[in-house]
Amino acid sequence: MNSTVDIDQLTPDQVHALALRLLAENRFKQTVIDKLTHENAVLKRLRFAAKSEAYSGEQQRVLFETLDTDIVAVEAEIEQLMQTQPSEPAGKQQPKRAALPSNLPRKEIVHEPHSTVCQCGCQMNRIGEDVSEKLDYQPGVFTVERHVRGKWACSACATLVQAPVPPQIIDKGIPTSGLLAQVVVAKYADHLPLYRQSGIFERAGLAIPDTTLADWVGRCGVALQPLVDALKEELLNQPVLHADETPLPMLKPGNGKTHKSYLWSYCSTSTSSMRAVVFDYAEGRGGKHAVQFLDRWRGTLVCDDFKGYNVLFDNGITEAGCMAHARRRFHELWANHSSQIAGEALDLFKRLYAVEEAIATLDDHQRLEIRQLQARPVADTLHQWLLAQRARVPEGSATAKAIDYSLNRWTALTHYLSHPQVPIDNNWVENQIRPIALGRKNWMFTGSLRAGKRAAAIMSLIHSARLNGHDPYAYMKDILQRLPLQPFSQIGDLLPHRWASDL
Repeated sequence: MNSTVDIDQLTPDQVHALALRLLAENRFKQTVIDKLTHENAVLKRLRFAAKSEAYSGEQQRVLFETLDTDIVAVEAEIEQLMQTQPSEPAGKQQPKRAALPSNLPRKEIVHEPHSTVCQCGCQMNRIGEDVSEKLDYQPGVFTVERHVRGKWACSACATLVQAPVPPQIIDKGIPTSGLLAQVVVAKYADHLPLYRQSGIFERAGLAIPDTTLADWVGRCGVALQPLVDALKEELLNQPVLHADETPLPMLKPGNGKTHKSYLWSYCSTSTSSMRAVVFDYAEGRGGKHAVQFLDRWRGTLVCDDFKGYNVLFDNGITEAGCMAHARRRFHELWANHSSQIAGEALDLFKRLYAVEEAIATLDDHQRLEIRQLQARPVADTLHQWLLAQRARVPEGSATAKAIDYSLNRWTALTHYLSHPQVPIDNNWVENQIRPIALGRKNWMFTGSLRAGKRAAAIMSLIHSARLNGHDPYAYMKDILQRLPLQPFSQIGDLLPHRWASDL
């Protein structure tokens, strides 16, 4: 509701319509709050029940930290929905936070009003100050920022002025954006569970409990979600996308063992001016997850032969195949059996890739022209060769299967020849997944989809920052500092493909 609306100026019908809208909004908000409250209760029961389950020591610690983070994230979302209501009951005392160790180096940051001249014309006098301390971290070294906010008063009219408290991701929290960035990047880029980070911090001079780190990660995840939503929205404006999926272990309380969940990856092409990757976490590999993510997007999707994508191609999305997958089948025959037929196929694939290497930096018009002149004849030769060899090899052989893969997908595999924005293969997105797959031993999404969704969201920002040549830590530190002050209408300025480190 716009707070400037003058109800007295509205007609009875307008007042009635406004009342109905506000009622619907309140009902929707309460429904979401009820849903989150129930989810929070379930998570707390899982956290309690997990204590009695027979997990290994490392599994249990990862399980606990994930559930703790989930609980904090749910509570943060409830707080956002109830922001117009008091966050604490009247009279409730907040626990007193322990002072930061006096031996840590300190850097003083003074905040003073822009003017200390009172509205009545008198010069104000400084009558005191408020001091708050924030914990900062550079690899291996803790420091403390002392934020000093001077109090100035006018002796004539008793006016008091003071610089406002700088807004931050965690209201009244002690971590700086640098410390939060360190924790988030270490967890989601370097695959360090929070309990390991806690040990690293203890060696640096200050032990931070796992539960505290989980609290920070949960709140960061909620705060960063609007930025991830904006990144996804811009990605879905691209005419060509890559897609791939990779399995990740999932550990659920009550199960006692891991099972497969999946991290779906969608990214722009290497030739696009908008470089971004968005991950989507799901408990399964069904095509419905791709349908839900892409929604109303219609363009060309570069992917492998996974049948889960077929439902997309039945609904207006154009399929582009991955030539690397076709080549890989012949390479395996050549590497494992020194197949002469495979060697001949690899020579033709090599010629196709040589054309792509030569046109990598050219514009769309030049790329299309050279593909038609140089790559199209090679592709036609490869197609005729595949047909001829298929008639000679026995049914059911490994060679027949390799040939059939290319022949059955020939239209999709050669789609790129007539469309300059479409790449020859899906290697670009596979390269984005590889660092995550290498760290999958430390990935255990537990309890609900929430932990996996949060990880996917934060990893989308981190890996998109890398795609644009940014240091993930520098990027995350800056946006965590700027996000509380950023107008929602300008949140796109903080996206990795627009962000500049000198801002």
